[in-house]
Amino acid sequence: MFKNCIALCCAKRPSVAEDMEANGVPVYIDDVIDRLNKLLSEKNDLQIFAAEKIKQLTAELEVSDAGEFKAVERIRNGFARFKKEKYDTNPTLYGELAKGQSPKFLVFACSDSRVCPSHILNFQPGEAFVVRNIANMVPPYDTIKHSGAGAAIEYAVLHLKVENIVVIGHSCCGGIKGLMSIPDDGTTASDFIEQWVKIGLPAKSKVKADCSDLEYSDLCTKCEKEAVNVSLGNLLTYPFVREAALNKKLSLKGAHYDFVNGSFDLWNLNIGFSSSIIY
Repeated sequence: MFKNCIALCCAKRPSVAEDMEANGVPVYIDDVIDRLNKLLSEKNDLQIFAAEKIKQLTAELEVSDAGEFKAVERIRNGFARFKKEKYDTNPTLYGELAKGQSPKFLVFACSDSRVCPSHILNFQPGEAFVVRNIANMVPPYDTIKHSGAGAAIEYAVLHLKVENIVVIGHSCCGGIKGLMSIPDDGTTASDFIEQWVKIGLPAKSKVKADCSDLEYSDLCTKCEKEAVNVSLGNLLTYPFVREAALNKKLSLKGAHYDFVNGSFDLWNLNIGFSSSIIY
């Protein structure tokens, strides 16, 4: 029987970690080692042989722990903190949200990880319907192209009845830098990014025409704001947006968040830039 056990232990098979992961079981080093120690305490004759196997398994799991395991822990810990500090302390709010949503804002913001609008403007759950994409672009009305953006606008305006649409640009925007770097002949080097940011080409053209003497970085800053104005104009190509705006049921606003200097500019469509309102 001992020989049979040795043969089974030495047979080529997936590692414990691989076997557990394949079956959707999270791998915890301490848990696995505890299981092995329990098994070995019941099988004293295997202890010496299995010592090296435990070392091997520990090293294997530590490699796993250094990668995906930390990401999983970050997500788990993040939710635990949210639930403890936010969800469990606001039963009335989340009880109301379970019945539906009635946000006052539709917000277009960049996908950039540094500029989450809910953090910047302290939006609470249920306050803002948010669309995030590269360079916070709003494409013009088209029932075939960019239907994801169109669907979000349609839902927010016609079904949620939002009262404000805010397009928020930001400092150091990689999407705008990509737009400003597109060659004049229109050639592209990527499958998606450049085609998407070309929505802002009118902004690039205006900035280069009006501010040709500026350095590249300053041109990009100008374009970050001008691209917001292009998106505001594109919003008016949506018939239901235009109708709601003309009937004073919907307000369109542009904004620019400068996380380098900690400022936030806000302006109405066709009015111009305001001074910083958050500092």
